[in-house]
Amino acid sequence: MAVLTRQAPPAPAPVKVRGALRQAGIGWMFILPFVVLFVVFYLGPLLVGIGMSFTDMRSTDVTDPLAVDLVGVDNYLRLMNDGAMRRAAVNTVVFVVTALPLTIGLGLAAAVLLNSGIARLPAAFFRLGYYLPNITSIIGIAVAWKFLLEPEAGLVNRLLELAGIQGPNWLQSESTALPSIIVMTAWRSFGFNMVVLLAALQTIPRELYEAAEVDGAGRWARFRAVTVPSLRPVLLFCTVYSSVGFMQFLEEPLVMTRGGPLNSTLSASLAIFNQFGVGNFGYAGAAATVLFTVIVALAVLQLRLGRNR
Repeated sequence: MAVLTRQAPPAPAPVKVRGALRQAGIGWMFILPFVVLFVVFYLGPLLVGIGMSFTDMRSTDVTDPLAVDLVGVDNYLRLMNDGAMRRAAVNTVVFVVTALPLTIGLGLAAAVLLNSGIARLPAAFFRLGYYLPNITSIIGIAVAWKFLLEPEAGLVNRLLELAGIQGPNWLQSESTALPSIIVMTAWRSFGFNMVVLLAALQTIPRELYEAAEVDGAGRWARFRAVTVPSLRPVLLFCTVYSSVGFMQFLEEPLVMTRGGPLNSTLSASLAIFNQFGVGNFGYAGAAATVLFTVIVALAVLQLRLGRNR
């Protein structure tokens, strides 16, 4: 009678721990410069600003930062009673709510026109022309638009005079200063959205348009039923990216109006910049912390709503 013997399972293959550690070390070596720069210039100042918001630190305390006193949430309570900060918050909301759809709408319209081949010149020429303001210095563009909107010698009012219209003082009137900045920002920013949306349009299968056309859908129906649903993820990206940037708009009012007239163009970032300029570091840190929190919350809300849809 044969005796059955149970064989031992084979020994596991040796794990190449040394090779894995070497690969991990090489990976960290490549990302280390970014990590250092991120900690020094982004994460570090962010944490310092949050901590500073709970103190009464001023510019005179820079040489002796340990002499500052903790004030708790006093700076945040002061924000709620500051009329200039409330006006800056309202202006920022108006700016974002108005400039965001205008910028994305212009970018989408330009992308659709270029994708349809309506332009006789090469599309690369128009892509470069529309995108060029986006990579040009904001300060330079703001200065140029400030000269264009001059009430006496500005090109805009000169053209209006040729049509028999008396142009207003664009940047010195409460009713036209902020809309002027919004138009300038939309003109400058829509090129980025145009390039991104044009790239997305070129990935939509032609079969979808052909099937919709066979079903009797017109041009507008094809745009609503095929183009917009296909672009929804890209539109979500453009919305989040643009809104985060618009919430921090600073250079435009700083150069063109200094926040005037009567704080009608004062933005949240410019108000924070002014507080840092006069040395109210603790108060400015509290305002910056609130702005950072609002931006993060807005981005998360937009991403959740976009993904749910």
